[in-house]
Amino acid sequence: MTAFSLDPAQTAWCEELRALAEQQLRPLAEKGEPGHVNRPLIAALGESGLLDRLLNSGALDLCLLRESLARGCTEAETALALQGLGTHPVVQAGTPAHRERWLPEVRAGRAVAAFALSEPGAGSDAAALALNAERTFDGWRLTGEKCWISNAPEADFYTVFARTTQGAGSRGVTAFLVPADRPGLTGTALDMLSPHPIGALVLDGVPVTPDDVLGEPDRGFRVAMNTLNLFRPSVGAFAVGMARAALDATVAYTAERTAFGGPLKDLQAVSHQVAEMATRTEAARLLVYAAAAAYDAGEAGVPRRAAMAKLYATETAQYVVDTAVQLHGARALRRGHLLEHLYREVRAPRIYEGASEVQRTIIAKELYANQEASA
Repeated sequence: MTAFSLDPAQTAWCEELRALAEQQLRPLAEKGEPGHVNRPLIAALGESGLLDRLLNSGALDLCLLRESLARGCTEAETALALQGLGTHPVVQAGTPAHRERWLPEVRAGRAVAAFALSEPGAGSDAAALALNAERTFDGWRLTGEKCWISNAPEADFYTVFARTTQGAGSRGVTAFLVPADRPGLTGTALDMLSPHPIGALVLDGVPVTPDDVLGEPDRGFRVAMNTLNLFRPSVGAFAVGMARAALDATVAYTAERTAFGGPLKDLQAVSHQVAEMATRTEAARLLVYAAAAAYDAGEAGVPRRAAMAKLYATETAQYVVDTAVQLHGARALRRGHLLEHLYREVRAPRIYEGASEVQRTIIAKELYANQEASA
């Protein structure tokens, strides 16, 4: 496995990102309307150069970006990550015309992107998607539904995955770049536990042409998986950032709060829980960095390492935030408290971009495949 360590410049950059998130991005996030795309926040990400950095980052830089922003402002982290998720298929498989049209707009924070893979009947089993691409004389017409799509229905363009060959499983899926103003494309917002911009899309004969294809026809599933292999470790980084924010708050609170004649930190039941929170967070962080370093080095076994990183980091963040709430008591349940916010934010990463159960399946399959290969 690739060895790695953060150099002083990377460490300093992480602290700069955290300060930027707390001081400049969080005020913009707080002014946003829950459940809607925060375009001023996205514009600020563009002005800061972070969206340009996002589109030119390797996996480790992406993880550092997401972790550091999450420590200071989860809304800024999510806005940045969604821009990356929706745009990376264009970066990896778009035509020169696609890149010329959309990438400058994304870098500047003027265009909002979305990654449209999930459907009512195709979530964890992404290869089962049923959105139909019917052949026409000059391309296809897309008919069906997408759901749980971040930035929908307010995005400016969508990376849409549709079935172009029936009965072919993952080999019959094509990726299309679909501008939001195409006729037949409509959407509705969904009211979620954590109020992010997430919606459902209805495609009623939406016209697309060969010029809209990302990559090759019937090879779109590869585009989706390449994107997820890059972003899965960084979901773990997002989770680590939330865990670190919860840990920071808990260390400060338990050092100041008094009970039973002294600070909470002097109670062994408390200090041992804080130690456990810190240990699990650091282990998750190292696992995320290792997966990212392996991706950047082009090593074998990246899907397994990415799955391990996402699985352990998201499950750890859930534990750390929940424990932080417990140690803070009722004040952490009050609307507007940092931990109340994190408690709602931390739940979804265990589901999206592959639920924890899917990550365990990926890990186990590769382990057994390696065992059979060496037998």
